[in-house]
Amino acid sequence: MNPIHLRAGGTSVVVAVDGGRLPRVLHWGPDLGDLGPDALADLQRAALPAVGDSAVTYPQPVPVLPQLHEGWLGRPGLVGDTDGRRWAPYFRDAAHTVDGSLLRSTARDPEFGLTIEVEIELLPGSGLVRQRARVVNEAAEPYRIGSVELALPVPSDATEILDLTGRWALERVPQRRPFQVGEWVRASRGGKPGLEHTLLLAAGEHGFGFRQGLVWATHLAWSGNQVLAAELTPAGTRHLAAGEVLLPGEVVLGEGESFQSRWQYGSWGAGLDEMAGRFHRHLRSRPRSPRPVVLNTWEAVYFRHDLDTLVALAERGAELGAERFVLDDGWFLGRRDDTSSLGDWTVDPGVWPQGLGPLADRVRELGMDFGLWFEPEMVNLDSELARRHPEWIFQAGHGPGVPSRHQHVLNLGHPDAYTYVFERMSELVGELDIAYIKWDHNRYLLDAGERPGVRRQVEQAYRLMAELKAAHPGLEIESCASGGGRIDLGVLEHTDRVWPSDCNDPHERLEIQRWTGLLVPPEMQGTHIGATESHTTHRVHPLDYLAEKALWGHLGLEVNLLTADAETLAALARWVAFHKEHRSLLHSGRVVHADLADPAYRLEGVVAQDKSEALYAFSVVERPAVWPPGRVRLPGLDDTLTYRVEAVYPGSVPGGVLPPWQSAGVTLPGRVLRLAGVEAPSLDVDRSVLLRVVST
Repeated sequence: MNPIHLRAGGTSVVVAVDGGRLPRVLHWGPDLGDLGPDALADLQRAALPAVGDSAVTYPQPVPVLPQLHEGWLGRPGLVGDTDGRRWAPYFRDAAHTVDGSLLRSTARDPEFGLTIEVEIELLPGSGLVRQRARVVNEAAEPYRIGSVELALPVPSDATEILDLTGRWALERVPQRRPFQVGEWVRASRGGKPGLEHTLLLAAGEHGFGFRQGLVWATHLAWSGNQVLAAELTPAGTRHLAAGEVLLPGEVVLGEGESFQSRWQYGSWGAGLDEMAGRFHRHLRSRPRSPRPVVLNTWEAVYFRHDLDTLVALAERGAELGAERFVLDDGWFLGRRDDTSSLGDWTVDPGVWPQGLGPLADRVRELGMDFGLWFEPEMVNLDSELARRHPEWIFQAGHGPGVPSRHQHVLNLGHPDAYTYVFERMSELVGELDIAYIKWDHNRYLLDAGERPGVRRQVEQAYRLMAELKAAHPGLEIESCASGGGRIDLGVLEHTDRVWPSDCNDPHERLEIQRWTGLLVPPEMQGTHIGATESHTTHRVHPLDYLAEKALWGHLGLEVNLLTADAETLAALARWVAFHKEHRSLLHSGRVVHADLADPAYRLEGVVAQDKSEALYAFSVVERPAVWPPGRVRLPGLDDTLTYRVEAVYPGSVPGGVLPPWQSAGVTLPGRVLRLAGVEAPSLDVDRSVLLRVVST
């Protein structure tokens, strides 16, 4: 049987389906064009390695689900057993069907009574490939699943690995290493991907950047325990693998029961911008209204809630152009700090004697919609809920375990606990006409049940989000987990934006947003203007730099507007107005980054899909060894169009030495701007200039 050729979105995936074997990917990457049957057959022959006396020690096309029985000594595709038996399955006699851009393959191990179904899908709009597997136990004896990991091959040109690490308030820190023989494994076991976990795992040509070098990446669409791995075998086979990390006994299949793995996504590109752009197009395929400018109360008032103050804050925000008001932590029964009351989702009558209705009504009178903070999956031991229902709190047999941020985890797998949380949240959303939930998640699932319940907990969180949205059409949800601790395509099936970090320091936010952007487009990243002195790093920045770094995403205000002077308020109003003026470009354009030789500089922006306009920011992030910066090239434009380039200043003109062209702008072909560029301004550290580019 000839290989299957899936083509969509500039991507080709060629899959070998011969010999009764499970699919083996022969090519994943640039579109190969229209290939007939003879060409596909020859492509397969051309891709087969020379094999000597043993398939075990020679290269082989990477199976989507590698099997030990076929001579695979790398990371296994399926780990499972029945009391130490049925531990090395052999799936064969595979049958394959193609439905559009979806390939389905089914194979059986008749001796073990197991069936596996594999789906490989190429998404038409984006060119992303995704795959998953379903294991069915047809035998009378239970079958315990240890792991299911699927694999995507990368070519021998992929000699360098990129992944991300981080910590609270410093998420998405890139790290690179050679793609050497062995395994590079990134696992998370805290019940969510986590602040320190990588967003995706990429492998590419040596020195690949945002605009250069072919690169391939994988991501698991799952918000629980998971593993991403890059493996180079001694035989020279390279692949990227992904799957859930399952706890002991977490999945045991009875007769007729099945296990469905999560979607493993794969993206490729000529540079990271193209690779990321495929994820962006996928996420943008869901209809979405313009992202409203947010006024969030957290850094302005923290737990100090009272009606008059918050009404005044809302009124000030509306004057500046805010379109959504979000009341953060501190509104519910007994909540004066973070040590108590989580789980008691009742409005505190001591702080809100008339309830939240008067505030919500005034917010809507001002032309804004109303949002509210929840942390539905967590509980404080000092709460009425914990005292009434200690059996609802996760513990592994030694009590509730070590507190983290004074919190423990509410077991949403307990039917009564789930019902309680859903009913309290749904009642408040309905009563207050809540348009938006800021959904936090601040503790890892260290001790998730006397029987492991991590997988169930994540599934129940998804269910809770979905049922709230079904009950309240139009409701939007933000995934906030101590900042960027739960960002993945699984949770983004149910949410409308993510909070990349609790850090609003623009020096850090530039990098956090840049690397979060490998997966998430700007309009789905919350980007807020915080205080002049950052609450997390205590760096001091001018308002213009704070605002410029928040401009690009889902803009919000988190500065205390009630203590700001008139000059600051006027400047904020100008930045909000500028954001709204360019919001359609910022939230639909292609994200681009220049590959600059000097690490002291950044140039990035968005280019309209038709390349008729663009907006860039040139920033200085550290003191350079060479001064002035020299010319920077503007990526992403159309070589054949002519553009007017001007520096624009929604705030004040930054200090430094500006090149002569900035006084009146220049008009140049896109090819010249791409290859020759324009002289960059000489700025102080943590200063930037916006460049507006429009075709003439």
